[in-house]
Amino acid sequence: MDESRPLLPRRQSSSESTLRKSNLLLAVFAAVLGNFNFGYSLVYPSPVLPVLQGPDADPRLRMDTSQAALFGSVFMLGVAGGGLAAMLLTDLIGRKLSIMASAIPSAIGYLLMGGATELWMLHLGRILTGVAGGVTSASIPVYISEISHKSLRGTLGSCPQFTAVFGALVLYALGLVLPWRWLAVVGGVPALLMVVLLVFMPDSPRRLLSLEREQQAELALRWLRGADYDVQSELDAIKLSVSLQRHLPWSQLAKPVYYRPIIISVVMRLLQQLTGISPILVYLQPIFAQSNVSLDPGYDAVIVGLVRLLSVTVAAVLMDKAGRKVLLYTSSFLMFLSTLTLTMISFNAPHLPGPGPSNLTLSALHTTAAGPIPLISVMVFIFGYAMGWGPITWLLMSEVLPLVVRGVASGLCVMVSWLTAFALTDAFTHLVDRYGLYVPYLFFTVVCVLCLLFTAVCVPETRGRSLEEIENYFRTRRFTIECEYSNGGQHPFPTACPSRGQDE
Repeated sequence: MDESRPLLPRRQSSSESTLRKSNLLLAVFAAVLGNFNFGYSLVYPSPVLPVLQGPDADPRLRMDTSQAALFGSVFMLGVAGGGLAAMLLTDLIGRKLSIMASAIPSAIGYLLMGGATELWMLHLGRILTGVAGGVTSASIPVYISEISHKSLRGTLGSCPQFTAVFGALVLYALGLVLPWRWLAVVGGVPALLMVVLLVFMPDSPRRLLSLEREQQAELALRWLRGADYDVQSELDAIKLSVSLQRHLPWSQLAKPVYYRPIIISVVMRLLQQLTGISPILVYLQPIFAQSNVSLDPGYDAVIVGLVRLLSVTVAAVLMDKAGRKVLLYTSSFLMFLSTLTLTMISFNAPHLPGPGPSNLTLSALHTTAAGPIPLISVMVFIFGYAMGWGPITWLLMSEVLPLVVRGVASGLCVMVSWLTAFALTDAFTHLVDRYGLYVPYLFFTVVCVLCLLFTAVCVPETRGRSLEEIENYFRTRRFTIECEYSNGGQHPFPTACPSRGQDE
């Protein structure tokens, strides 16, 4: 298999020097504000639950253990529902409009939580912000991948994860100074700004070409690349990709070009959650509260947010230099080392049964403390995850999925991911209740080994490849698009076809 041959002719390299990035970066910034909101919403209960479970809480809003658990986890069900909605919206109204539509449930959800007088308002608000997060999680990576130039797609593809982590960090920091109702008010601001900015951004050129709006697609691509950039070769390659799959009967999904990238994307999202990232983040403050750290758990959460932000920044810098697979290998290995260490520490720790899941978790965490090692191990785990399996699974999903099923399949990935997160977070509590931390940590260790093996066997290296080249890899096991695709051996778009000398 020859992975070194480019899709586009060599003259394309001269036009890359005239690529202007400012408009593209503006469009990406406008879109990823939705991911900022997702990260902010995900960890919203962290500073809120201590208040609502405290002695000074409003009696109408005071939560017991089961209500607090529901308040934290119901968001994930909302995200799964949003992923299901994105399966329809992304292809029905387009990527950009889907992102903009997510602002509606987000705004309503934060209004309900900010003005809550009953518990049901808090829970409904969490569900609605989760739905918004599910729509953006499925739509934004696809939108970014389709508007990005292939030389920047890795770096820009890590922006959704970066801004989600930054949103969580902002929530942790604001939680130290703002009342919980004002945190809800602040949460509505990024969604509003996102809608305002996206009004002036173009839709995806691939989306426009799939709707046979060729002139609008060309204008959108020229705006994204700059007036001096030669867009014709890139536009022809997109036309070819769209023409090969404009009409897709269900029977065609049995072909490897469609089912293989879908399976890879879904399994990566499944493995990503099975590493244990969601339950570890959910129980993050209890872990620090029972460790040998003298800081307040709220400050510890800020420190973790900074570590996550640093690791995502490292991934963004290395994405288009080291490649996707190298970062996935590194991420899997770091998570494996940290979870193996936690497994060995908790293996001989006595398990003290308690009256309920929450108390059991805290008691088990307390008994497994072994100096600073558990704290360091958790930090290494979070660093490793955020450097690889966090951002790259989203990027690869948007890169490998064929255009004709990209919207539906990305929604499916989000739904599978967050249903898994909900189930695993709940199962974690019951496993700790019955066995202590040893069993879940051992499970996470095994999953990290599976992540290594899956990366080695199934994941293609997409660094420096156009979306059309990646799609052709699943069709022919070669990244190079041959000239024999069209009838009679004549390529329909000659400027998008490499010369015979390049293929030999």
